[in-house]
Amino acid sequence: MPADAAWTPSPRVKICGIRSERDLEVAVAAGVDAVGLICGVVYVSEDELEPDAARRLALRVPPFVAVTLVTHLTGPGEILGLADFVGVDTIQLHGDVTPQQTARVHARRAGRRVTQRVHVTGEDALDVARDMAGACDAIHLDSRTADRVGGTGHTHDWSISRRIVTAMAELRRPVILSGGLTPANAAAAIATVQPYAVDANSGVEDADGNKSSDRARAFVRAVRAQRRTRAH
Repeated sequence: MPADAAWTPSPRVKICGIRSERDLEVAVAAGVDAVGLICGVVYVSEDELEPDAARRLALRVPPFVAVTLVTHLTGPGEILGLADFVGVDTIQLHGDVTPQQTARVHARRAGRRVTQRVHVTGEDALDVARDMAGACDAIHLDSRTADRVGGTGHTHDWSISRRIVTAMAELRRPVILSGGLTPANAAAAIATVQPYAVDANSGVEDADGNKSSDRARAFVRAVRAQRRTRAH
């Protein structure tokens, strides 16, 4: 380890795309720090929940496990109204919002954290992250395809993600890494990117699209075994 770095705790872990009580039980039993409920969807997502279903699941999340609303909505009013109705700790803006829209959500967040999705599809992701950093509490890196803004099952260029982590550290903005993460590649992803947190969805599912107890536990174990470094 370099002399100018220090060990910090292993990254936080979120499992996203919770769509049933069983999914929730699997994630909690695996030892996650947060769960993601996808609601208010514009793009393709097999894990979409209606607001009533999302609210019911949120009410079943135990203490000390954070609840995240993942939404494609872009209007600050409708985003905040949905967050209020579901009852969440964090709002994950995963749609095509502008820095101004993100800032308006953040200004009215009522004590919640607001994270902003940035797609790592090329070098321009670094500029997008810088533009968004002042409007949110954390940057959320993800992959995308033509019709999906998340849940793609694909990794992206982690070397770009690492550069974003370095740039965001200067702005004191944590970075969450997602996009094709699995029990098999979690260690490599953390070693390369050094994110504050990691987020998995399809990588911890079984063939039917339900959260797999074995895969969820293996993912959390793989993450907990890692450590991040922090430059002084």
